[in-house]
Amino acid sequence: MRIFRLIYIIFTVLRFSLDELILSHTKLKPLQSIVSGLLFWRNKQRSRGERLRLALETLGPIFVKFGQMLSTRRDLIPLDIADELAKLQDQVPPFTFAEVEQVITSAFNQPLTALFSQFDETPIASASVAQVHFAHLPDGQPVAVKVLRPDIDKTIAQDLRLMDTMAWLIQVLSAEFKKLKPREIVTEFARHTQSELDLTLEAANCSLLGRNFADKSMLIVPEVHWDWCRKEVMVMQRMHGTSISQRDILLAKGVDIAKLARDGVDIFFTQVFRDGFFHADMHPGNIQVADDGKYIALDFGIMGSLSDTDKYYLARNFLAFFNRDYRDVAQAHIDSGWVPADTKREELETAVRAICEPIFNKPLKDISFARTLLSLFQLARRFGVIIQPQLIMLQKTLLNIEGLGRELDPDLDLWKSAQPFLTRWMSEQVGWRAVVKTLKNEIPFIAKNLPEMPRLLHEFLSQKTQVEINAPICDSINQLIKTQQQQTYWQKRLAITITLLAFVEILVLINTFFIS
Repeated sequence: MRIFRLIYIIFTVLRFSLDELILSHTKLKPLQSIVSGLLFWRNKQRSRGERLRLALETLGPIFVKFGQMLSTRRDLIPLDIADELAKLQDQVPPFTFAEVEQVITSAFNQPLTALFSQFDETPIASASVAQVHFAHLPDGQPVAVKVLRPDIDKTIAQDLRLMDTMAWLIQVLSAEFKKLKPREIVTEFARHTQSELDLTLEAANCSLLGRNFADKSMLIVPEVHWDWCRKEVMVMQRMHGTSISQRDILLAKGVDIAKLARDGVDIFFTQVFRDGFFHADMHPGNIQVADDGKYIALDFGIMGSLSDTDKYYLARNFLAFFNRDYRDVAQAHIDSGWVPADTKREELETAVRAICEPIFNKPLKDISFARTLLSLFQLARRFGVIIQPQLIMLQKTLLNIEGLGRELDPDLDLWKSAQPFLTRWMSEQVGWRAVVKTLKNEIPFIAKNLPEMPRLLHEFLSQKTQVEINAPICDSINQLIKTQQQQTYWQKRLAITITLLAFVEILVLINTFFIS
């Protein structure tokens, strides 16, 4: 079976002249001439990006999903190909209701009629991994039921093995494509795809995002019905809204489009910088708008996360860039470890300035925030950066957000909306608010260990350490120990006194903070 699938893939590659991408290598030029002569009938008028997109659509849903992911790797692939792959649509024919019923019955060991009082046989959405049906629970609650495609895990595993084999061949045959790390790209795609094959993980993502936006002031997240969730089935609250792509309908309903665009920016930056957990698949099919103008989030299979360190350096880069402080942009890249530590800051600063400075000759509303970020990522690649997966997900999401925002409101100034948020967030990380937050987090530890600190410090200063460290790199430590042993009685007592005074001062500050 796998050999027939491989033959079909090879036939598709030849049909759309994708062999030229591989055979263009100098050593393979003669072979390219032979193949082109034998297949002279092929249409080569289309661009290479368009031919690749059509080939992936022909190969099926898993390859379409791979192309969608590949379109986000603008730090690796040419922009003309990335732009074309971004047009891929995950439109897949639905599987039959009989198969839906079989999957649900097998997952719960109960008949469908025992689980739902009513179940629509026609799906409302169908994608490569799952499809969604409307239904009602036994108590009458309207719900949306997401069901995995039958044997989709086997199909994906088979196609992933073929993709990895093809990536290996490309890597061996073409030094040009080897630089793009094709096998690493397939591995990354496999990691994201596998997470979509367990709907309990998606349900958990939905639940967490819902808790983060529990006030529902800007974003509404459906509630999960956990008793009806399994690996193959996810049941959630049924939502009622209009697709964000239907701008005319939204206007007819009286939705403030300009506010909707600004709210989208606020929601994105809140997810990224407040929560470090964001929806990473925000295309129009996954976003609806309620009649009152609030966003409705759908499909939580692909989520991104950022550590506190990632958030700090990302915000620092953004703010430094728009303050035209290219030195700090370069230093932030070095400090974050996104470029090698031996990178010359002056060279990186000059390169960043060359890309960014012309942007400031235009009004801010004409600046593509996401394109600028992509340019910085590509620049970082020149200096040996290893792009982190979480930043790639952020890059993809930022492109979606900017595209949606500008489609809703062409005059949207993404930076004008983002700057106050980032400025406030940075002050909370490094200003007096950060000190207060840290103190509040450390109070339990301080309260528990404070009574023992004077005794432990006295024992440390009084002990006659005889440790001998022979390693050359520890000579400085030995010297410190010898210096410590030579301290006088009064020096030790003075150190203890200063330490105690410091702890008393901390307690006074804590007490003052809580009283106020």
